[in-house]
Formats: sequence, structure tokens, C-alpha cells
Amino acid sequence: MASTTVDAPAQSALAPRIRSAAPGTVIAVAAAMVSMAVGMLVPGLSAMLLAIILGVVAANTGLIRAPLAPGISFAAKHLLRAGIVLLGLQLMLGDIVALGGPILLVVLTIVGGGIFGTLALGRLFGVPRQLRLLIACGFSICGAAAVAGTAGVTDPDDEHEQDTVTAVALVVIFGTIMIFAVPGLATLLGLDARMGGMWAGGSTHEIAQVVAIGGIVGGGALTVAVLVKLARVLLLAPVMAVLSIRARREAAAHAEQSAPKLPPILPLFIVGFLAAVLLRSFVPLPTMALDLAGQLQTVLLAAAMFGLGCGVRVAQLRKVGARPFALAAAATVLVAGIALGGVLVAA
Repeated sequence: MASTTVDAPAQSALAPRIRSAAPGTVIAVAAAMVSMAVGMLVPGLSAMLLAIILGVVAANTGLIRAPLAPGISFAAKHLLRAGIVLLGLQLMLGDIVALGGPILLVVLTIVGGGIFGTLALGRLFGVPRQLRLLIACGFSICGAAAVAGTAGVTDPDDEHEQDTVTAVALVVIFGTIMIFAVPGLATLLGLDARMGGMWAGGSTHEIAQVVAIGGIVGGGALTVAVLVKLARVLLLAPVMAVLSIRARREAAAHAEQSAPKLPPILPLFIVGFLAAVLLRSFVPLPTMALDLAGQLQTVLLAAAMFGLGCGVRVAQLRKVGARPFALAAAATVLVAGIALGGVLVAA
């Protein structure tokens, strides 16, 4: 009886939040389902890319009203994190290790060189600190999911939400360009299907974009492209841990109180991501369960991408200026260059 008395206030406080978030969340999930359906009808079209576009269109044509905002925000933040957890079920450590030491070293170089190089270029271009960090992680690791994950660690209160939205928009723009650029350049450079796939996986921002490139290149490029890309995704966890440790140090250094509230070393969604990787790697999961998890992951991430797309206001994006676009272009060239050099040496 005492338990019921204690829990009642929490339940009464939670109910209005659920009611407030429900309409926007339903819209985001519906947009994800529509995006997935269209993606099935049009081979090579990414549901997540389409969901972002739907969100941008909806936001800039006045379709997103104020009552939908709490649910849209919930989708962009919490559904995204749940999707990242399920993303771990795509990775098997054995498959990643099977790529071989030289390729894994290339992957480490891509992510490390991409992040530090982009941060240095961002300072040179005069791009604000948070935005250049989001671009660095998004372009070097796994696109929009890495952008949102980085924001969750370094900006948990969404004080720089516009930076997150801008970084996601840049991932979409430049990742889409890579879909058309990589296959043509791979042919021009004389890369065979395996090397072209490795380059696609090492250089392109989103998994869906890598899949599209692998399909275009053909000849077995898709499998190796996805494996190299997933090796980059696996580095999301250690990078987030490093960023969280840095955030803890900064919070402690700037805190006015003796016992400041510090962020966790590993955010809960990253712990879940790692648990999912270990589960897939060491537990024989039924194919049906993996298929269902894959479908749910796509729904969650597409709904989150719709939510993030709803934050893109074209008028505000124009005000961002040319510097973030220049940094995004430079980061794309940098990551692609490191990946190409590594592939040529290691393959």
C-alpha cells in the first residue's frame, strides 16, 4: 500500500508528459513508415535520408504545429538513442576482426585522423567549437547517429540544438554527394570491386549511403563496404567515452559547487549499444529476431531523422554562413583521402 502512495505522484506527473509527446511521436513514426515503404519501392533510396527530407519539408511548409513539438523532440532524442542501441545488433566482432589488422588500422586512422583533422580545420575556418566537434564526429564515424550521439554527450541540455541540426543537414548534403562521386572516382582510379567497396565503407558518412554505393559498384563491393563501415561504427563507443571524460573534467573545472553533477563516462545508450554488439557476437540469435530488430532499428532511426529534419529551418540554415559548409566539404575530402590512401596501402 505504501508503494502505491509513493508512486502515485510520479505517475501523475508522467501522464501529462506522455499525452504531450504522443501526437508528435506518432507523426514521426508514421513518417518513418512512409519513408521505409517508399524506400522499398525505390531501390537504393535510404529511408533515413527520405525521413530527413520529409522533416525539412514539413517544418518549412508550416505542417509542424506547436502541439506536435514535444513528440518531435522526443523522437529526435530518445528514439534516436534506442535506434543506436539496436544498431549494435548489426555488428559481429568476428566479422570485424576478419577484415585483418591492416584494414582495422586504416579504420582507426580514418576515424582518428578525420576527427583531429576536422577539428583543426574548424579552428582554422573559425567554426564554433560545438559545431566543428559535431561535424568531426559525424563525418568521421557514422553520420547523423554520431552527430546526435555526440550532442547527447557534450550538449545534454540542447543548448546548441541549432548546431546539431546544422551538422545533420551537412551530413545529408555531403553524404548524398558521395553516393554519386565514389563510384565514378573508383572507376577513374582503376579500383577493383573490393577496393572500391573498402573505400566506400571508409569514406562515406551514413550506412545507408554506403549500401547505395556498394550496390552501384557491384561485384561483391557491398559486403566489404558494409563491414568496413561497421568497423567505423564500432568506434562510436570509445569516442563517446573520451568525449564524456572530457566533459566531466570541464564540468568539474568550471563548477562553482564542491560536488558538481558530472555526466556518466559512458552514456546509457552507448552501454546498450556495446551490450547489443556483445549479444550478437556471442549469442546465437534467431534470424527472425535479428530481422525484426533490424526493422525496428530502421523505424526508430528514421523517426529520429524526421524529428531532426523538423529542426532544419532553411531561413536559419542560410544564416549559418559559408564556413560550416566549407568545413563539411574539407572534412569529406579529408576522410575520403585518408580512406583512399589506407586502402591503396593495405589492400
